[in-house]
Amino acid sequence: MEARMKSLASPDLITGIQHLHKAIHAGGVDPLVLELVHLRASQINGCSPCVFAGVQSAKKLGETEERLHSVVTWRETPFFTEEERAALALAEAATRIQDGAPGVTDEIWDAAATYFDETQMSAIILNIAITNFFNRINHTIREQAGKTW
Repeated sequence: MEARMKSLASPDLITGIQHLHKAIHAGGVDPLVLELVHLRASQINGCSPCVFAGVQSAKKLGETEERLHSVVTWRETPFFTEEERAALALAEAATRIQDGAPGVTDEIWDAAATYFDETQMSAIILNIAITNFFNRINHTIREQAGKTW
C-alpha cells in the first residue's frame, strides 16, 4: 500500500494543531494517560501510523512493554490503575459511536469524572477527538506507519 499524499500539512493547519496540542497538555492530565488514550482510540480505528507514534511516545515517557502490549486488552489485565481504566473506557466509548453504539454512557462519564476535573476531562475529550481526526485522515491518505513520523 502506498500513501496517496506526501503531506496534508499547510502552515495554518500546523499552527492550529499545535494550539490544540498545547491546550490538551495544559489540561493537567498525566501525559502517559493521554498517550494511552491516543493509543487505544488508534487501535480501535486501525490507524497504524498513530499506533506506531503512540507506542513510540509512550516509551519515551517511560511506559513498559508489558503495559503497551496490554492496552488492547486493558480490561483483562492487572496493569492499569482505576484512573487509567476510566480514561481508556471514555476513549473507547467516544470513539465507538457508529451504527447505534451507545457512546459515552452516564456510567462511563461518572467513572471518568471521579478521577478527572472538568479541565482534565476537557483535555482528555479533545485528545480523543484529535486522535480520531488524525486516524481518519491517515486512513484517507493511506499514511504509512513509521515512514513520515
